[in-house]
Amino acid sequence: MKAPNFNYCCPDTVEEVCEILDSMGSDARILAGGQSLVPAMNLRMASADLLIDINRIQSLKGISLSEDSQWVRVGALARHAEVAASPLIAQHVPLVNKAMRYVAHQAVRNRGTSCGSLALADPSAEMPACAMTLNATLVMQSKKDGVRTVPAREFFFGLYDTALREDEILIEVRWPCSGKDSFAGFDELSRRQGDFALVGVAAQCHMAGARIDHLDVVSFGTGPVPQISEQSVQAAAGQSPTEELARELAVLVAGEIDPDTVPNIEIKRRQAEAIARRVLIQMFQECAHASLE
Repeated sequence: MKAPNFNYCCPDTVEEVCEILDSMGSDARILAGGQSLVPAMNLRMASADLLIDINRIQSLKGISLSEDSQWVRVGALARHAEVAASPLIAQHVPLVNKAMRYVAHQAVRNRGTSCGSLALADPSAEMPACAMTLNATLVMQSKKDGVRTVPAREFFFGLYDTALREDEILIEVRWPCSGKDSFAGFDELSRRQGDFALVGVAAQCHMAGARIDHLDVVSFGTGPVPQISEQSVQAAAGQSPTEELARELAVLVAGEIDPDTVPNIEIKRRQAEAIARRVLIQMFQECAHASLE
């Protein structure tokens, strides 16, 4: 199928984009990588009177470390492949580095963008889950309010529903840098490599010596938004990172899936428990090994 008729423009600055969005609102859509939007338009699942191609805007490109080394900036035009290959991401945001190998297929990674994935907010995608786990900061810009920031845990409202307004463009995501005492884990279950996850788990553990100082575990593909396991946070604090603890926490992660939002809840819970157990055991092994060095 072919997309419905639409107009097209290719501005040179973010300010021009904001002017257009301010005047057109929901009648305009942002085109960066187009790996989700274009297929949706071709299938008549999405439409727009105007596509705003932002690929000429130099300020939206690149990956960089903040001056205070507190976060890594990923611009709205940074492709998945660029993020996957970035030494800054590998060094400072290991969770995202681990997750990137599961993102779609190579052809999609070459064009798709991490910010585009966050803006779309598909509940089975990897980047929203990572953003929730790390509580990344999303940076938006509009003509009316200028630049504003929203923590990831306040950004995702529901299925394809976010805090991004119709008159705003997502210009970058800021990933908090993980310290030397932080460890990350990520895995997912899909029908084949590169497909959207049936169930996935992202986790980050902060250690204080040989014990867990703080643990964040997020399941995705298990509801309309990635879900933080609050029970795991409480149960893990002050504990040693053992395989037994990982198994106990995996049960908690699975038990927090809302049965009202997921069909075949028992199957989903079994899948989530298995993936969470795998992620946590591997991550805790890294924690324990590091504490012995």
